[in-house]
Formats: sequence, structure tokens, C-alpha cells
Amino acid sequence: SHFRSSVSKCDFEANSCGWFEAISGDHFDWIWSSQSDLSVDFEHQAPPWDHTLNTAEGHFMFILKKSSSLSQIAKLQSPTFRQTGPECILSFWFYNYGLSVGAAELQLHMEKSNDSTVLWRVLYNQGNHWSEATIQLGRLSQPFHLSLDKVSLGIYDGVSAIDDIRFENCTLPLPAESCDGPDLFWCQHTKACVEKLRLCDLVDDCGDHTDETDCAPELQCSFENGICNWEQYTEDDFDWTRNQGPTSTLNTGPMKDNTLGTAKGHYLYIESSEPQVFQDNAALLSPILNATDAMGCTFRLYYHMFGKHIYKLAIYQRIWSDTKGQLLWQIFGNQGNRWIRKHLNISSRQPFQILVEASVGDGFTGDIAIDDLSFMNCTLYPGSLPVELPTPPETSVPVTLPPHNCTDNEFVCRSDGHCVEKIQKCDFKYDCPDKSDESSCVTEICSFETGNLCKWYQPIPINLLQDSNTFRWGLGNGMSIHHGEENHRPSVDHTKNTTDGWYLYADSSNGKFGDTADILTPVISLTGPKCTLVFWTHMNGATVGSLQVLIRKDNVTSKLWAQTGQQGAQWKKVEVFLGVHSHTQVVFRAKRGVSYIGDIAVDDIAFQDCSPLHGPDRRCTAQEFMCANKHCIAKDRLCDFVNDCADGSDETPFICSTSDWGCDFEFDLCSWKQEQDEDLDWNLKASSIPAVGTEPAADHTLGNSSGHYIFIKSLFPQQPMRAARITSPVISKRSKNCKIIFHYHMYGNGIGALTLMQVSVTNQTKILLNLTVEQGNFWQRKELSLSGDEDFQLKFEGRVGKGHRGDIALDDIVLTKSCLSSHHSVKEELAMPLPTGYCPLGHQECQNGKCYRPEKSCNFVDDCGDNTDEYECGSSCTFEKGWCGWQNSLADNFDWVLGVGSHQSLRPPKDHTLGNENGHFMYLEATPVGLRGDKAHFKSAMWRECSAACSMSFWYFISAKATGSIQILIKTEKGLSKVWQESKQNPGNRWQKADILLGKLRNFEVIFQGVRTRDLGGGAAIDDIEFKNCTTVGEISEICPEATDFLCQDKKCIASHLVCDYKADCSDKSDEADCRQYTSTTGSCNFETSSGNWTSACSLTQDTEDDLDWAIGNRIPAESLIPDSDHTPGNGQHFLYVNSSGPKEGSTARITTSKYFPASLGMCIVRFWFYMVDPRSMGILKVYTIEESGLNIQIWSAIGTKRTGWMFGYTPLSSNSPFKVAFEADLAGSEDIFIALDDISFTPECMSGGPVPTQPSPCEVDQFSCIYTLQCVPLLGKCNGHEDCIDGSDEMDCSLSPSPPLCGKMEFQCSTDVCIPSLLLCDGVPDCHFNEDEFGCSNQSCSNGALVCTSSNSCIPVHQRCDGFADCVDFQLDESSCLECPLSYCKNGGTCVVKKNGPMCRCGQGWKGNRCHIKFNSPATDFTYTQNNIWTLLGIGLAFLMSHITVAVLCFLAYRKGPI
Repeated sequence: SHFRSSVSKCDFEANSCGWFEAISGDHFDWIWSSQSDLSVDFEHQAPPWDHTLNTAEGHFMFILKKSSSLSQIAKLQSPTFRQTGPECILSFWFYNYGLSVGAAELQLHMEKSNDSTVLWRVLYNQGNHWSEATIQLGRLSQPFHLSLDKVSLGIYDGVSAIDDIRFENCTLPLPAESCDGPDLFWCQHTKACVEKLRLCDLVDDCGDHTDETDCAPELQCSFENGICNWEQYTEDDFDWTRNQGPTSTLNTGPMKDNTLGTAKGHYLYIESSEPQVFQDNAALLSPILNATDAMGCTFRLYYHMFGKHIYKLAIYQRIWSDTKGQLLWQIFGNQGNRWIRKHLNISSRQPFQILVEASVGDGFTGDIAIDDLSFMNCTLYPGSLPVELPTPPETSVPVTLPPHNCTDNEFVCRSDGHCVEKIQKCDFKYDCPDKSDESSCVTEICSFETGNLCKWYQPIPINLLQDSNTFRWGLGNGMSIHHGEENHRPSVDHTKNTTDGWYLYADSSNGKFGDTADILTPVISLTGPKCTLVFWTHMNGATVGSLQVLIRKDNVTSKLWAQTGQQGAQWKKVEVFLGVHSHTQVVFRAKRGVSYIGDIAVDDIAFQDCSPLHGPDRRCTAQEFMCANKHCIAKDRLCDFVNDCADGSDETPFICSTSDWGCDFEFDLCSWKQEQDEDLDWNLKASSIPAVGTEPAADHTLGNSSGHYIFIKSLFPQQPMRAARITSPVISKRSKNCKIIFHYHMYGNGIGALTLMQVSVTNQTKILLNLTVEQGNFWQRKELSLSGDEDFQLKFEGRVGKGHRGDIALDDIVLTKSCLSSHHSVKEELAMPLPTGYCPLGHQECQNGKCYRPEKSCNFVDDCGDNTDEYECGSSCTFEKGWCGWQNSLADNFDWVLGVGSHQSLRPPKDHTLGNENGHFMYLEATPVGLRGDKAHFKSAMWRECSAACSMSFWYFISAKATGSIQILIKTEKGLSKVWQESKQNPGNRWQKADILLGKLRNFEVIFQGVRTRDLGGGAAIDDIEFKNCTTVGEISEICPEATDFLCQDKKCIASHLVCDYKADCSDKSDEADCRQYTSTTGSCNFETSSGNWTSACSLTQDTEDDLDWAIGNRIPAESLIPDSDHTPGNGQHFLYVNSSGPKEGSTARITTSKYFPASLGMCIVRFWFYMVDPRSMGILKVYTIEESGLNIQIWSAIGTKRTGWMFGYTPLSSNSPFKVAFEADLAGSEDIFIALDDISFTPECMSGGPVPTQPSPCEVDQFSCIYTLQCVPLLGKCNGHEDCIDGSDEMDCSLSPSPPLCGKMEFQCSTDVCIPSLLLCDGVPDCHFNEDEFGCSNQSCSNGALVCTSSNSCIPVHQRCDGFADCVDFQLDESSCLECPLSYCKNGGTCVVKKNGPMCRCGQGWKGNRCHIKFNSPATDFTYTQNNIWTLLGIGLAFLMSHITVAVLCFLAYRKGPI
């Protein structure tokens, strides 16, 4: 039989088409039938319907088994076919169903040979349906037949059938009358027409072999007799293997060769099983061929790429003997179980070789085969290829420089010899007239359309660049895409959106997993503060790697941006903020993924706004801040964590520390708070911990991987739309021009939502911003104006998305300096709270009933006597009764936890205090979502000051299983310092002690920092924290916490800004001894001027454009809760004030220093005292610096409160230019607001702009130097009852003066010159305005009418009171007020009764103590009544019970004695 048409088929409907059972008689045979023709006994062995008609009447061939034996074979044999054409394909439909159906094989049998070739096999049950098989027969020039075989082995049970056999394209080309055309060949005998490309390709296309005669055997290789004149390449990983028949691995590789089409033929293949590994290469080298003519020559081969793990076949052309050469063609992946022909046109001006390279896939089913390699129109070259000489570096012809006078540190402009600074070369700014200073630099914009790289270059040797297997950057476009790359390389560029537009891409068909390719700029000398790198990326493909943007300086490289994984088949925009950098290079780094499926492409790279700032060419406006380098920036750019000035002067802590509103998240959440009722938190993340998803690679503050930001992650196990919230402090409704500025990063397809809300104190919510979709893989700035009718808070809410890829990050949140803090706590009731207990305003209550001032807490001194004032400070602690004031930071995503011992967990088995499993300690919790590098902070409160000998000890335990380390940090105003660290595990599994000398510190926190050293880690523990020798009481060391501190004469230290502030801070008052240098500074004033014109005397100016004026006054209005006068010590009477009850209604009053202070940073401090009577908290006092440009920068503010009395204010003043200082009262147009100022003083450094040495006193030895005025008076006039100094300071502190005492010997004089009975001293109730009557008291506590005597540290019992004999020398207090009740003696509703031992208090319910000042919990009935009568009741009840018992006993005895 032979094929008469392009399709020959048999559907078995009429007959079996000549197919027959070849081994009959074993009861296991192929039968022609249909389901409907079968008896019930056999119908289960056949398919229920045929494939052709899909009915039970349709016919097919199937195996009928009538009995079982071991040697049964069913062989369905075809008719004999004469030959096939080269494109012949066989297909059929088969049934192979049943648990014991077994395997079947289709075999090819050549008529003149006893050998058979397996063409196809099915091994097991394929399901209860018809399946299709397709087999490439190819050119078979000899007669042959096919057989479909199945062996029973006696266990066969199932359905085996075949239907619809088709032979396609199996005919040879038909004869033609003529064969015209340059590309056609007329076969000599068959007269068929074939392509000339088919000549001498080792396949008989004509059918008469005439297309394969007169061929040069040296240009062909069928591998039937070895590998001919081809060679195995020696620089590869392993060799090609010559083989016949199938390869050793199932489901991969060919079953026959291409030349003969049978298992007798030979081919080459790569064995992808072990020891080969992924991406190992085997290469085959052709003989060396001559350079070609203009027509070129052709290379043909047949390849076979079948298997799940097929990787790559590539063809290279090389002209140097030591390189792999240029890639001509490559193909990836499974191409099916067939031989495929490929031809390549080759041209070369030099002798060349072809290199055929196959690469191993990621698995053992990756065998690649080649066969029938041939050249056409090529000739062999008798010599060998040369070795490539490295090309010298691009040395352009030495530039002939024009005549010039430039130094070595200058660049010579090429056209005219003009000189520019070297730093001006490559700075994105043309400084030379001919622009030659930028000619060798990276261009500002690069679209790659001109076919060049715009001076971007790859830092790898030229031979590696030319080696086509190097993973590297190159230019590409859509037209250059190879087969197999369509889905992971951009088909169009970004610039033109066309297939011929160019882009830069890293080709992942080269290299191996993890390879990196860098492309970088030449050195950029300088960039400006707004410099941003903008580009577009395309990253698509299942195994695409990662792209990073790095910045390199002096061989130090830091990461600015990164993106990993598939981003979709689209161009996406990226912005990377660069800011100010000098002598740097920008690097794009591509990292290859696990396979070739995914190229990384970049287009339209632009350096935006990157030229450095031009020289200052104008004065700044009143809305601009002047930098130290005299450049101007918008005032809202001040203190926003971005170096807008290029010299950092807009971000200096001297200017920015006056505002607590900014947070860069470098350590914690600053003043923002996590909402504690949420399950999800904003996590603080260090960029240095590798990004595991779509979070930013670098923070915004530092722009590199050492910075921090906060983020929430859309990652299992979070449920979609769960929310994390952080809340700001309360912002006053009185804030004007208040703005929030922040940076956000929302990236990933599983993104949730970012919402910024404004929530008022009455819980009214306003949405300011709501972002719900991916915003791009870069930081973006947002600025929003804020205002409200009520005080409000801001709330950032991040919601988790539905996908697992998507992160929301925040960084550098800033509230501008115009935003005012409110005194509201949201939970505070709007009505004025009732005072607790009896303690006066401004005091807090000890647990024992005493009172203490808040500034006396956390100073290592037990002022209460029961440690109340120190307990909640983060003090010494065993953790057996709580946390002692230690707290976890709200910023962390894991915590220190109070716990007890456990043998099973990471934590210690026992505590240290008690040494058992019931004792408590703190340990790092191990959470299920924790990552290595997470930190947990355990903080004390702010301690005020400690002594130079202060030390802290604690016990710690890091078991062998624990994965956490412990560090001790000290946080002061200057920042953080690490003082101790331990991360080693303890092999002995025992508690160890650490001792740390803290030394002299002021305003500091102690922080235990726990760090996870492994994902999900934790377990390190601490216990028994103890502070020793920390109190400053009695300290005589002359060491101060700061070098600038003032050392009092009694060796105590105070901060320098407290010197000469019109209040003694040293107990010996030495800080207020000689203040002329302070009071003589411009703008310093106590308003005690003798002349009528206070503005000129004080060097202050009233603002002419405000609504109200400041005026001199001497009386605080009656609305104040307590009568008060001016603040100035001595004979001071006057102060400055403004109020809103006068005839001129308005809102602001401002005074400004009339002269400029010189520019200085951190040197100058203004101090002042202020008084506010403001029932509705509407008035604001503000302090501004006013720069030469007119820019007002608010540096201090206070909103009116219900507190009364003079309050101290101070603020550092810093400016890059000369400045004035303004005090502004803003009364909001409300009535009854009174704001006063007094005793303004500027430190001497304000006048000089730098350090000032202490001036010696100008007064003689026999003279007294007046404290606040430039005046010397005779020393004899000191404390003589007559004021010689204008400020009256010669008569201050004259307690030893002979002038008549103001108070009696049994009275105590308060500092306000009020006399109180000495009975009231040290009784636990402050009676003086400044509480002096309770200062310096002993810790003794007396009750039941006994009095505390401080001098003897004892109690005077009640019977010794008023007995005519003074038992206590302290103002004879036990003999004071014996005949009368002092005013307001009994507190809290108590009644005063004068008895023989003096006044006594009868207290109301719930109060006790000598003055009914101690609160306690009592039952509902009167406590006194209950206490006096309880024994009476018990006595009556007991007597009643006893009488009953007596009667009962007597009756019992009498009964027993009676007659029986």
C-alpha cells in the first residue's frame, strides 16, 4: 500500500482497512466490531461507543479476551506501506481503560530487517474515554508495517481499542512539468520540485536521492559513524552523547533518529539526569569554515526537545577561538515528541565556527537531541581561529586642550580654555560655554532610541560582555524577540510604544540563577536637593528576578530601591528620590531568576531637577526660609526630614527640635500611639532587614537600607480588611495654617486601603484622604491643610488587602510648626474635674495621704515616705508585684511579657528573685509572625537627674534555646546611646548579673532593647532590676551632666538656661547672684523701668499691624483664683499684659525685639515668665523668630489653661541669618482673657552669637553688685532696711536682718509674706501658696492628735500639747494656737473643737488624720460611731450568750439529780 493523498484515514466503519490480528489462536485478539454487535458476555471488554460516530453502532478494533494464559499477545498489524514523505505524521484515537489494562506499544517494522522500533507506548489506565496519539514517522524510504502490541500475562482486565487512524502529509512531492525559480530544484527521476534549501541535508526529499547526490561529506554529519569533523567543546560542563534508539529516561528524548527514522539510526543528545545539574551546558563545535561571500551560507540541523524539564538549545557563531561567540538563535522549553528542522543563514567576513549548545533543565526529563547537521554553500577553512586580543580601553585620541590657566582642580572647557571647578563636571548643569563639562557624563534623559546607552556602562571585562552566556544588560526592541520570549520580554518600548522602539534589558536566557548584572553611570560630581531618578520598568514572566537601584560612593554601595518578581505585562513608572550626593554613581542591578522566563527591562531613565542649586541670586521672601548657604526654600519644607537646602540647615536639630510634631520612625512612633484595641499593628521596620515582599527597600528619611519606617503587610494570617491605626496627639482648634506632610508607599496587587481621618474630641470624623489601589513602588509626598471647630486628633488607618502581595508604609510624618498642641486628653471630661482628696492645685496625692509636686517625682528621692512618687518611674523592681512603672514601647510588634518559669519553652525554668516556678520575670515573647531583627523596647519613665555614682544592676537569662539578645540603651535629649549588650547564649542555663555605671545624667530614660536573632524567636529574660546610689541628695561631686551646666556653690548642677531666670534654682541661690550680663542683653526686661517709655528702655517694639497693644500693669484681674502680683523678685511691681475686656476688640498683640540678634545655632536662649487667666482655654501665647526676610517661625506656644500663677517658659533660638524675637498674644476675639509677661531675659550668647566668658564683677570689694541692674552700692547698705539698688536686690534674702520680724515666734512666714500658725507646719496639708510649710519635713507620720517635730524627727504626743512647755523647737509648734482654731483648719467637712490640748478635728465619713485630710474607704455608717460601738455590741451579745449557756447547764444538772 502507499499513500495516494495528503490525508489517508481509516475509521473502521466499513471494514478493518487491512489491519489484522497477527497472532491468532491464543484467545487474546484484536477484533473488528461495534458495541451493539457484542454479546452481553463480552460487551464490557469494548468501549461503549466508537470515536468516529460516538454511537454504540460505530465500529473500531478492540481486544477480545476469551480465556487467560501467561503467553497471550494481541498484535494488531497494519498493511505494508511502501514509503513515506519527510513530513509524514500518524495519528489515531485509542482506549486504554481498566485497573489491569496494562501497557501497549506501537512498533515500526522495516520489511528487510528483523529489528523493530518503538514509536509510541502507553503504560497504564488512561481513563474511561478515547485519547489521541500523534507520532512523527518522517521519511521512511523502505517498505514497512506497523503493529500495536499488548501482552496479557494472564491478568489482563480492561478495555483496549483503536479508531480513526490517519496518515497526514505522508506522500512524496508529485512530479512537475517544470521547476522554474532560483530557489527550486527539479528531482532527476521523480521530476518533483523541492526547495534548494533541502539539498544535501541528509534527508531524501525527492524520493530518488538525487537531492542528496554530489554533496560534500565534510559539510554533513548524520552521526551514523561518529561525530564526523565536529568536536566536543572543552570549555563546557559535560559532553554530548551519541545514541541509537530511546534515551535511558522515560518521557524525554527521541525514540529513533531522524536520518533513518528507526532505532538503528544514531543521533547526539544531552543526558539531563545526574551528575548533571540545572544549567550545565554541553556544546559541539563545527569544523572551521571560510568567510562567506555576499550571499552567505546556510546551516541546517534537526533538533528534538521533548520532556517536562527541557531548558534551552542555542546556536552561536564564533570568530575567536577563546570565546563562545555571538548568539544566532535559541529556543526554550518542551517542543513535543518530534524532530524539528531549523535552518540559519550565516554571513561572516572572517573564518568562523558554529557552536551548538544545549543546557540542562531543572529535572531529569530534559534530554535534548540533535541530528543531521549540514552546511550549504560553505567551504572548509584549513587553518585555525585566532585568539581574541583584549581591546584597549576606550582611549579617545588625547584631547588637544586649548591654551588655558586652569589648575589641577579645575576642568578645562574644550573650546576656549575657560576653567570651571572640577565639582562642576558631570553635575547636570552646563558650566562651559561649549557644554564640554557634561559631554562625558550620563545624560539627563535617556530613551535609548538613538541606539546608544547615554554613557551608562557595564563594569565587566570585554570578553565577558561578548560571551553570549553572560547575564548582562543590552539594548533590545520588540522586533528582536526570539521564539519562546514573547511572554516575558516587552513587545513595545515605553518611549514610542512601538516594536521598533529601543529599551534596555537584562536577558535572562543567559547566565544562571542568582547572577547579577550591573549598569552604572560615570561619576556624578554633585546633585541638587530635589534630584529624583525617574524611569519605567517592565518585569514579566513566571520566574523574573529582581531589579535594584543602588548608589555607590568610594566603593561603598547602598540600596535605594528594589522590586522583585512578576509585575505584569506593562510598563510601570518608578521614582527614586536621590537628593544631595557628591562623587557618586547610580547603579541599576538586575538579578536573574531561577529560569529564563522573565527579562528585566528599563526605559526612559531621567534625572529630574538634579542640577545643584545655583548661587543665591535673590533675597528670600517672607514665605521662605533662608538656608545657611543663603538659598531660599518654601517654609513648609522646613523640618520635613528632607535636605532641601543641600547643606542640611533646614533639618538641623537646633531649628527642628523646637517642634515635637515630626516623626521619622528611626526609633519609635514618637508622639503617635498605636490603637490598643486593634488586632493589627503598624510595624516598625528597619530597611536593613531584607524585604520579603512588596515593602520599600529603603526608608524615606535616610533613603537607604539603614533607615526605618512603619508598615502593614497584606500577608497570611491577616484576614482581609483588618485595620491598624495610629493616632496623633490632640491638636488645638486654635491652630492656624496647620498642615500635615507625610510620605507613603503603597505597592502590590493585594493592597488594602490607607485612610487619614480627623477625629474631634466629641468623636466627629472627617475623611481627609482615602487611597485604595496600588500607588507605585516608590515613596510619595502628601501635604494636607488641617482645621477644625473642635480640638482634634489625626488617625492613620491601614487596612489589609485581599491578596498576599501588598504593603502600605508610612514615613516622615510632619505637622508644621503652626500646629498647636491642645491640653485635651480625649478621655478627659470637658467639665472641670473635681480635685482628688485634699491636695491643692498642681499637687499629687501620695498613697499615705501626703502631697507632692510632680517635679519631685522620678528623682530617686522618696518625698512621699511610701515611695509613691518614685514607684511608677521604672524603678528598682523584682516584678513580683507588677511592672514598677516599666512599660513596653507602643511602636513594637512584639513585647516584653511578665511571666513565670517554664521548662518547655524558650524562657527560663525559674525566676531569679524567688528561685522557683512561681516567681515572676520579664521575657521576650516568641510570636508566630515575628521576623529576625524585630525589636522590643522596655522603657522606664523620664528620670530627672541621677548622681555621678549612679549604677543599675539586673539579672538576665539567655538559655541555649533562646533566640533573642539584650541591649541597654540610654535615651537623653541628645539621642540614644548603647551602654551594654549581651547576645551570647548561656551554656550553663543560669541567671547572670550585669552591673552598669550610669554616671551623671539628666532627663534620661533607661531602655531594655530585646532583639530577635531568628524568625519567630524570643525567650531572653530579665529580673531584679536595681538602681543604687542614684540620689543627688548629699552629693558633693563637681561633675555635671552637661559641660555647659552651672555649678552651684553647694556643688549641685543646674542647666545653663536656668541661670539668672528670676528664680533661684540652686538651694543656695548662687544662680541668681550676679545677673548683669543677662539683664543687659537687648530685649531682656523686667518692666520695672523708671521712664515712661518702656519700649525703648527694653529695646522692644509694638507691632503696628496687630489689633491690640501690650501695656504695663501691676494687678492681676480678680478672675484669677488667687490674688497675685508681678513676678520680679525684690521690689518689682510691673509686668506687661494684654487683655480682651477693653474697648478695642481684636485678636493679636505682638512685641518684637527692636534689634537683630546675630545668626547662631543652639547658643541663644530666651527665658520669660507668663500668666494666663483664660476660663475657656482660647488664648495663646506664642514666641517667634523673625528672619531678615520677614519669615516668622513659631518656636514656642502655650494655650490658656485653668492653672493660675506665674509659669516659666524658655526656648532655644537658632537661625542662619540675623533674627528678631517676637512675643504674640492671640486672644481669639474672646472676652475675659488676660495674658501677662514678665522678666524676659536672653542669655549673653544671644548678643555674641557664640560662647561668652563670665565677666568679673565691676564692683569694688566693699561694694554690693545689684543682681538685676548694672549698679554697685555700698556693702554696708545690704540688708539695712533701705533699698539702695534700683531692683531692691540689696534687701532680698535678708532673713538675718535686724528689721522687725513680720511674724510672731509661734508663726511661720510664707514666701508671700503671709504668716501662718506654726501648728500648721509639716502636718501633711500645704497652707502657704508655694507649700513651703511642707518643705524639708521628716518622713515621720503622726496621728491621733500628735504633731510632727522635724528637728527631732519625732512625734509630740497629744498630752504634751499646750502644756506650757515647748517640746519642739520648730517655732514652738506644740504650743501654737492653743485657744483657737486656725482658719480652714479641718478639711473635707471636718469640725474644729478647742480642747485642753488645743484644737482637734471631728472628721466626716471617709476622712481621718489630724486635719481630716486623709481619705480612706469606710462602710456606709459613721465610722467613728461604728468603731466606738462595735465592742459594746459584741460585749452585750457575748453576755447574753453566756447567760443562756449558764441556764442550760444548771437545768441539765438539776435534771440529772432528780428521782428516777
